[in-house]
Amino acid sequence: MANTLIKITNGVTRHPDYRLASPLNFELAKGESMAICGPNGGGKSLFVDILTGAHPLLGDAMKYDFGTLGNKAANNVRLVTFRDVYGGNEPAYYQQRWNQADEQVFPMVNEVLQQAFNAWQPANHASTDEWPNQELLNDLGIFEHAEKPINLLSSGELRRMQLAKMLMSSPQVLIVDNPYIGLDKDARLMLTRVLEKLSKSITLVLVVSRKQDIPAFINKVVWVENKLVESPISLQQFLSECAGNDERNDEMATWALPQINESVTADGADVIDFRNIHIQYGKRTILHNLNWNVKRGEHWALMGENGAGKSTLLSLVCADNPQGYACDIRLFGNKRGQGESIWEIKKHIGYVSPEIFSTYRRPLPAIDIVASGMHDTIGLYKRPSATEREQCMEWMEAFGAAHLAERNYMHLSSGEQRLVLLVRAFVKCPDLLILDEPFHGLDNRYRLRAQALIDRYMQNPSKTLIMVTHYEEELPQCIDHTLKLKKNQ
Repeated sequence: MANTLIKITNGVTRHPDYRLASPLNFELAKGESMAICGPNGGGKSLFVDILTGAHPLLGDAMKYDFGTLGNKAANNVRLVTFRDVYGGNEPAYYQQRWNQADEQVFPMVNEVLQQAFNAWQPANHASTDEWPNQELLNDLGIFEHAEKPINLLSSGELRRMQLAKMLMSSPQVLIVDNPYIGLDKDARLMLTRVLEKLSKSITLVLVVSRKQDIPAFINKVVWVENKLVESPISLQQFLSECAGNDERNDEMATWALPQINESVTADGADVIDFRNIHIQYGKRTILHNLNWNVKRGEHWALMGENGAGKSTLLSLVCADNPQGYACDIRLFGNKRGQGESIWEIKKHIGYVSPEIFSTYRRPLPAIDIVASGMHDTIGLYKRPSATEREQCMEWMEAFGAAHLAERNYMHLSSGEQRLVLLVRAFVKCPDLLILDEPFHGLDNRYRLRAQALIDRYMQNPSKTLIMVTHYEEELPQCIDHTLKLKKNQ
């Protein structure tokens, strides 16, 4: 077929560790807008790696036809994954993001894009200094942020920058992994408009874990489960076949929690007490005269648009923000800055966030990743005792992750990694559970299970919850308080 860009016939990967359950037959035509959907660990990432050429196939099973641009996937197929928006600087960003003195460590948007253009210019461009896809770059709002350091970009702006970076190579095929993760409603709508416009000039493939994240402009859907890639069907047919299936089943009643330790919180009812908190980075005010009191046993939803200050607020609770020492903050009954260590504070807190996911890259068995939550380490520097390992397994079983225990964390899908880090937040039975977008990349099955387990955990009156999400349907039933932050207020 003249319009077929990628054709796979009875494809089997060369490396036996990266094979699907059956030989792959697949075609991707020029101009198609496709979604790859399926449960966590079902094989979506493996399928994408085959499409990009990361896992070569035996024989001549893979055929590319990119016309005059040459038939190399490396020059014509681009994968956007928002885990890597900061390039190789994630650990530094995690440590420095709250320190305004370190802002200039990060390159500006125009510098990142120019580097990408210079790297790919010989492949797909004529000899020119002009960036390609100028109209699309303008639609992405890139030029208005060109002089801004990347660590000052919002989540939505970061996604637009990463898309723009990939457009520097003028790809024939653009694959975007979980494009809506961490975005508020307005940002999701904006990104959908951008992606729809992109789809009119580029063959676009979106990888999603939930059918709710498939935008209306998508033409075809490919379901991937148990490492089987089904034949593409229309979006209308896919939604019709999925109607009424919310993946809730009778197993929910049998899900059990491990033994929950009683609270070791300091005496007093206050877990968090913020008094007239003011946080400013340069000339930008993030939090202004904020007063917030959280009592033991309360369950809070922390809401607000991207850039409203939610992550900054959590950094104060977790004692990671250096500006916290100049603020009137009391945590677990102790005034911040009175000699307590960060580790003394953190031993009461179970925490998961997109930042932890971005920085946590350790080639350890998944159970060791979970065990590191007992000591608040990134990586395991102390092997768990037999009792601790048993406790880790109990929590992994509760979340349906026991089958991942001995697998290399770095070989898990991104959704499976996120699930493991969620379990890590619970493993020490913390007094305060901070869940910052905990269901990022989780399919509905795992999300529903996690919601039910959070509700059960919070039945203990000594446990306190703060949860951040941009999707109200993700909130567990136990939520009884809401703090909504507003941008620039």
